[in-house]
Amino acid sequence: MGSTFLVKCTGKLEVTQVFSPQLPFFRILLSALTTRIMIEATKRAEKWLFNIICFHAFLLLVLTKIAAAGTTVSYLPGFDGELPFKLQTGYIGVGEWNESQLFYYFVESQRNPEMDPLMLWLAGGPGCSTLFAILYEQGPLVFDYANFNGSLPILHLNPYAWTQANVIYLDQPVGTGFSYSTTQENYHVDDTKSAAQTYEFLRKWLLEHPQYLTNKLFIGGNSYAGIPLPIVVQHIVNGNEAGLEPLMNLKGYTLGSPCTDHFIDFNSRLPAAYRLSLISEELYEYAKLHCGGDYVNVNSSNTECASAINEYKELVLQIEKDNILDPICQTASLGTNEARRQLEHEPEGANSCKEYNYVLSEVWANDRRVQEALHVRENTKGVWERCNSSLAYTKTVRSSVEFHRNLSKKSLQVLIYSGDHELIFTHIGTHNWVRTLNLTKDENWRAWFVDGQVAGFTEKYINGDYTLIFATVKGAGHVPTEYKPNECLALMDRFFGYYPL
Repeated sequence: MGSTFLVKCTGKLEVTQVFSPQLPFFRILLSALTTRIMIEATKRAEKWLFNIICFHAFLLLVLTKIAAAGTTVSYLPGFDGELPFKLQTGYIGVGEWNESQLFYYFVESQRNPEMDPLMLWLAGGPGCSTLFAILYEQGPLVFDYANFNGSLPILHLNPYAWTQANVIYLDQPVGTGFSYSTTQENYHVDDTKSAAQTYEFLRKWLLEHPQYLTNKLFIGGNSYAGIPLPIVVQHIVNGNEAGLEPLMNLKGYTLGSPCTDHFIDFNSRLPAAYRLSLISEELYEYAKLHCGGDYVNVNSSNTECASAINEYKELVLQIEKDNILDPICQTASLGTNEARRQLEHEPEGANSCKEYNYVLSEVWANDRRVQEALHVRENTKGVWERCNSSLAYTKTVRSSVEFHRNLSKKSLQVLIYSGDHELIFTHIGTHNWVRTLNLTKDENWRAWFVDGQVAGFTEKYINGDYTLIFATVKGAGHVPTEYKPNECLALMDRFFGYYPL
């Protein structure tokens, strides 16, 4: 519900009605502003000053209304009938004047919404929409690839949806998905600003949805979210310790295939290629000897090391880095008609080339009927892109390890998981930075199981009330939920329930 207001400027300011039960923060802010205006107006009787103050009060009220809240979505084009789950979409304004309007999808738990955890989910990129997570990973809906005929894609229920949690899927940073800015300069974002805006979003969202303040709160994400997410968690910890309202019931965070440290992540790729039998033992030993274990900062004068790195790059050139078992595919986009025709006339191509599957999200999300159903504001976006590569984004944080180290002193439950068949942010690199935290190992390397089968391997670390679980997902690539949805559902179910893997 939005804000209803009436402002009278007739010699004295009157705010005759402000009704916004979901926006206590703005009611408090408006009350404070009104008091200040009355004081200033009493001190200075000049009419011109009063008119300016009155205009600013009106402007604030307008911006308050813009920032107001979500709308329930009961039907979606492509899905047959009423949605059997509760979906809300909306915008939250962040920034000094709410210039950045961040779009979100909220999917309520289908178990026990009052008691189940609340999770804020961030996608990677930077610039990838969380609609990808909803439609390709753990969300409640999936596309019907086999019956795609070039028209609006059909949607079915996802049997592996994370229905055990209330999930906020946030399009961040601004410019991602359906998020937009009212000013051009506010599209310029870096890692630090993005994390701060995400924290501001969460504070405002919880003020609009106070019924979730007592739910256990987790922050989750994958890929490049591994950089801003720990910073967001640190903001929450700092805010709680400072007594900032609303106090958040933070219990932990989770990251899948996370980007964490520029050097550690990239330096692990060559050893990972060796362990996946993509390069020979001779080349690996030669590179290790002549590069001294540093495969990133290669001195051109070190011809032996440079030669080894070049040979490694040549050997993996035709390997799909997201998952080494996948075929190399042409990158598909809405403008690539070949990919759309491939799906329309040869649906079996969808099984071998995930890039073609992604076309359906662009067809669906750019349909006017879909945007109307999702309550997307008109004329705020051009073409929706699954991942916006043209963001004015600056990567200013080279490593988030120190944030993990700081957080390891808090009472938190953490899950870090990686596919064991990717070459983007390898499980080897992730395991390496986890071990730099100098935690106490509580459980040695062992298998974890789903349906009686080995689903991956795990270790558990502790530091007082802090727990970190590291897990691999066997056979999964980058973004494990897309490759092994059943295993990842079990993984998350146990994590939320504080059960051992």
